[in-house]
Amino acid sequence: MRVESAKQMEEFSISIPSSTCHDDLSPADHYIMNDLTIENVTSMFTLTGEAVVEFGQSTIIFQPLAWQGLSFPVSSLEYGWRTVFACSRFICVHLRRTCAQIRRLVLRVQKTIQGSGDDIGWLQRTTDVLPIEDGTDRFFRLLQRINDGAHTLPDSLVYVLVPGLFSNHGPLYFVDTKKYFSRLGLNCCIARIHSEASVETNAVELKQHIEELYWGTNKRVMLLGHSKGGVDAAAAIAMFWPDIKDKVAGLVLVQCPYGGSPIAADILREGQLADIETRRIMEILICRIIKGDLRALEDLTYDKRREFLAKYSLPETFPVVSFHTEASKAPGVLSTLSHIAHAELPWLSTPPTSNDFVAGTKLPVVVPLAAAMAVCALHLELRYGEKSDGLVTRKDAEVPGSIAVRPDRKLDHAWMVYSKDPDAPQMCEALMMLLLELCEKKYELHFAALT
Repeated sequence: MRVESAKQMEEFSISIPSSTCHDDLSPADHYIMNDLTIENVTSMFTLTGEAVVEFGQSTIIFQPLAWQGLSFPVSSLEYGWRTVFACSRFICVHLRRTCAQIRRLVLRVQKTIQGSGDDIGWLQRTTDVLPIEDGTDRFFRLLQRINDGAHTLPDSLVYVLVPGLFSNHGPLYFVDTKKYFSRLGLNCCIARIHSEASVETNAVELKQHIEELYWGTNKRVMLLGHSKGGVDAAAAIAMFWPDIKDKVAGLVLVQCPYGGSPIAADILREGQLADIETRRIMEILICRIIKGDLRALEDLTYDKRREFLAKYSLPETFPVVSFHTEASKAPGVLSTLSHIAHAELPWLSTPPTSNDFVAGTKLPVVVPLAAAMAVCALHLELRYGEKSDGLVTRKDAEVPGSIAVRPDRKLDHAWMVYSKDPDAPQMCEALMMLLLELCEKKYELHFAALT
């Protein structure tokens, strides 16, 4: 032991540099330390560490000594308590985070399982909606008259066909129907819109297209929209009604997701399992490959339809006909192919003779749309118990206040626009005739109300 000053003070303190800190000692600890004497200290330590005893301005430094008692310093107990408290606090925080992650996972699973079960048919459950009139019987009577050769559509109107989503990549979309109307001597055209654009964007383009047709022909326009094309057409009328109310005669919605589509909603629903990854895949498919806008699909979800219809709604007096079907789920449709386009191979032909020009060979481009619609329809029926054409349920295709046509014939979502069946354009004609009768009826009611 080395003593720098022999004068012993009554009060002194002990510091152990390797294990304790003087500043952390409580007053009770200082009292215990001040009650020690040099004899007591030397009897309590042996050769295990270095202790420094301060006597006022003088310091006694002990060489490494060993602890010889059963008591630990209070500071060591405090350090142990702090360690235990920190560990328990870390464990509690980790448990809370784990529980929160489990709760979020459970909510995601529940939202994924629930899907669109509460959304399908929401528009019909809304209070104060206009009643829907069943026009199925009248539709089939008109169709029978058409089959008998009676074509009564007037040429005083312009008939505009509004294509649906991805129609820009199907060149034969509505082509047969347009040819059929043209053979009847009617002024018919396919609307010039970007099918993969948002609903509001297409509404603006349709409004301009309607005005151009009206100014160019001095005839009112009658619209027939298929799928998303019906949503676009209804949006144009609702958004710009004061500007085009004298230029539009009526609207036919064919297999239109007016209330929304469960397929679109299930793909883009936020908060479900793998929602971010699914959205990225759709962005790559629609935005980068197809060069479209993801809002074209997002606008068909139930949340977006609720938001839009709360802001814009069709006028109550505007004549509307709703047409919806149910897809066949029979095994035979799995082998059905739809002709959506043709590919021209200019050099795949017989060798030219003399100087005659030889056109290239056209090969049909076919895809199994009927099989895809059957699978989707089966999925919606098993999951939600709802009848659909593969993409749109019957409940979501009816517009409040419209005349609804509900045929029992099994027709998928793509049949009306890609089928080579002659009934497809004739059904379009019958729907137009039914709409024309509705226009005359509403006009008579309006005239009677004025008089």
